[in-house]
Amino acid sequence: MTALKSRIEKSSSAFRSIGEAASELGLETHVLRYWETRFPRDVRPIKRDDGRRMFRPQDMDALRAIRILVHERGMTLKGAKTMLAEQGIEAVLAGTAALSCTALETVISPARELQASVARAFAAPDRKTRLEDVLQDLADIKTRIDAARVRPAA
Repeated sequence: MTALKSRIEKSSSAFRSIGEAASELGLETHVLRYWETRFPRDVRPIKRDDGRRMFRPQDMDALRAIRILVHERGMTLKGAKTMLAEQGIEAVLAGTAALSCTALETVISPARELQASVARAFAAPDRKTRLEDVLQDLADIKTRIDAARVRPAA
């Protein structure tokens, strides 16, 4: 019976059990269960009365998109979730989804400030003054980090 089952192909509109979905995607079943908890908006398999998950075609598309982002593009789950929310599953599957740099450019972090400060130091004619400025920036960043460590977590 299992040899016959392996020769039968399901249509793309058929529901798949977790084992079938995992083998089709080349993943383990525990990964699909975990992704189901991390992407509740995109992956919502139907649970039968006996508790078995049945993945719908749209769930399979979402899982394919997540696999592309995480395994092929090397994104974190948080990054993949953000990209799916912003650009959609179809864009990822079509290969048109891309990281937007505008959001990254507007974030000013101490590390980015330090990078800019070091770049200015090496570009300046008076390097000693610039390097002293960089040293002061580093001291300020250390002070902020120390203050953040002392601050109680909310």
